[in-house]
Amino acid sequence: MTLRQCLRVGQARLLDAGIENGDAEARWLLESVTGRAQTALLLSEEQVSDAVAKVYETLLARRIAGEPVQYLLGSWEFYGFSFAVGEGVLIPRPETELLVEFAERLLAAHPAPVILDLCAGSGCIGLSIAKLLPRARVWLLEKEQAAFAYLEENRRRLGVENAVLIQGDLFDGPAAFGLPHADLLVSNPPYIASEEVPGLQREVLREPASALDGGADGLDFYRALAKDWLPRCDAAALECGETQTDAVAALLAIHYQSVAVRRDLNGLPRVVTGTDPVGKEPICCYN
Repeated sequence: MTLRQCLRVGQARLLDAGIENGDAEARWLLESVTGRAQTALLLSEEQVSDAVAKVYETLLARRIAGEPVQYLLGSWEFYGFSFAVGEGVLIPRPETELLVEFAERLLAAHPAPVILDLCAGSGCIGLSIAKLLPRARVWLLEKEQAAFAYLEENRRRLGVENAVLIQGDLFDGPAAFGLPHADLLVSNPPYIASEEVPGLQREVLREPASALDGGADGLDFYRALAKDWLPRCDAAALECGETQTDAVAALLAIHYQSVAVRRDLNGLPRVVTGTDPVGKEPICCYN
């Protein structure tokens, strides 16, 4: 079988299994196995070795069984950077890039901003910010050991030197970690209501439950942030579910004079931001 034929078989298998993006995913998997680019796969009459065919077949079977393609590839792009991902860590998603965009624009002119990334997971938010703002000092907090291992790997992968990694639980509060007053807090905490978790897409259920389950109404982490963390931060940007923005905005309004809801690429309300701390003169010019 040639590379081109192998690709066609893989695409047919994934599409027949009901995987919507099967064409692209079959190509990504074959690229990862062979190291060949898209054009070579589409045109090549090179014969596929038995060893390559076996590895590819195994990956296809795992994908058909519901394993996320990102885990099979071992990495995923976020904000132009490549992050290692796998079992035990939340997969970076395009909507989360809104948090990085906000931080970059808000703090671009700041001489030495201090940023907190809580529930850091793979580090896609905080490490991207650290990479984009080399004068910043970014503190990333992650509780779970499996995710923390990816956080450490991704700091090495990106060559980031201005980020401090801490393994710990945000429910313990900032005093437990001796963290400084911050110019900005960013977070994509678990926000799925507990009763909704079992009904999630099967690929999502392969991601760690601890990164998905936000308590009875999905707001447990936001309440903890508002109680203990936001009083120590001059601005905040929090990702949440599209039905939760009003509740999250109300929590941020306790601490910030300017609160806004920002929409993702699908037009859904996704990120709530707060700037200009209550009791201080407004200084933020971000819109």
